[in-house]
Amino acid sequence: MDNNLFIFNTLTRTKEKFEPISKGLVGLYVCGPTVYSDVHLGNCRTFISFDLIYRYLLYLGFKIRYVRNITDAGHLEGDRDEGDDKFEKKARLEQLEPMEIVQKYTIGFHDVMRAFNNMPPNIEPTATGHICEQIEMIKQIIENKFAYEVNGTVYFDVEKYNKEFSYGMLTNRLLDDLIANTRELSGQDEKRGRLDFALWIKAKPEQIMRWPSPWGWGFPGWHIECSAMSSKYLGDTFDIHGGGMDLQATHHTNEIAQSQACNHKAPVKYWMHTNMLTVNGVRMSKTAGNGFLPGELFTGEHPLLEKGYSPMAVRFFMMQTHYRSTLDFSNEALQASEKGYARLMASLKTLDSLKPSDTSNLNIKEIEKKCMDAMNDDFNTPILIACLFDCARIINSVNDNKEKITIEDIAILKKLMHGFIFDVLGLKQEAFESNSNKVLHGVMEIILDIRNEIKLKKDFIASDKLRNDLSKINISIKDTKETTIWSVEQ
Repeated sequence: MDNNLFIFNTLTRTKEKFEPISKGLVGLYVCGPTVYSDVHLGNCRTFISFDLIYRYLLYLGFKIRYVRNITDAGHLEGDRDEGDDKFEKKARLEQLEPMEIVQKYTIGFHDVMRAFNNMPPNIEPTATGHICEQIEMIKQIIENKFAYEVNGTVYFDVEKYNKEFSYGMLTNRLLDDLIANTRELSGQDEKRGRLDFALWIKAKPEQIMRWPSPWGWGFPGWHIECSAMSSKYLGDTFDIHGGGMDLQATHHTNEIAQSQACNHKAPVKYWMHTNMLTVNGVRMSKTAGNGFLPGELFTGEHPLLEKGYSPMAVRFFMMQTHYRSTLDFSNEALQASEKGYARLMASLKTLDSLKPSDTSNLNIKEIEKKCMDAMNDDFNTPILIACLFDCARIINSVNDNKEKITIEDIAILKKLMHGFIFDVLGLKQEAFESNSNKVLHGVMEIILDIRNEIKLKKDFIASDKLRNDLSKINISIKDTKETTIWSVEQ
């Protein structure tokens, strides 16, 4: 295996050559959704980015165990250690059992992932399915004297941990700075330190989602689930841990602390984080009123959207920005991506009909190398896509008899295009057409039939005029020996 892959490691803030702990094997963990509501586009961007990373690692020939959890317990409002449980609050609003909420939104999440053509992880563990593992881990952290129990709640002792390790290593911040920027919260008097966080939380008498533990009835804190499940399925130290950059400062920082306090080992070799979303330059959020769900993006049923965009057009749009860069949504950008996606898919269709020559002045292997170099440089999809558009230009140029290509180069080009477009980028031909597209196809079939009748009557002036008039509205007609081909020029 020729591995020249470099990954930007959030922990070291540098690009590092990817060297898995075990040769040829990769352990990948990605923080999954909290299933009390519909999955939002920020989550989708993260999951699509790591789907790409998973796909490229497979493309390189690695054997991978990809674990992505489902958070279905222990997540309180405001991501704090007190307040209402998000699942139970939503259950009261919808007059359902909490686990009905979990089931409803887990199914919805999977539906969205399928729409975006994401591959499923190898293991998708749930927090409620791993309560025992979380309790055992908490017991070990207490035994190692990095946690303490107060009235049925167990807290992690951050300041004590920081004396032996570095609590702010992932964000490169000192403990004193973190303490200074932390607000006093209710319930703070139970904690020894302001930054201490709950590993296990005492349940209120009316709480439905609770479990027995050595400290009484309660439920796990949000952070401990990922530490417990990642170590169970990937070992105490594994290769890649991913998530959105919003998880870096608290959730992932606390994961590192829990795991090191338990096992005295750094849990992850490479930390990877995706960047945030903006809409017309403004950060996407509920409070800003500019957030829309995947379903609204597909249908266009949102005040900020001029129309609906297909899942593959949206996936392609996301791939045109590097995963560590801010992704800005706008109708103009989405429509440009829609056209670009259509142009790339059209080039694949043309590729299948290319006629080979005996000679060629093209260097397809050089383009293939550029594609690999782009992906090996921290999964640089914008450069990869630029290379694929170069391929599309070559295909169209050969089809127009402006350049020549050998049968060997056609085979390399097919492997390159299909490999990177379908296997790596995870794009696919759309399984449906909009009603407007169906109408256009029908109208064009009628027009081509009329034009053929005109040509049979040898009225070539009328035939050419019809072709030229269609060209003015960006519809191209090409006559071949066998038939007539039409396409929409982008």
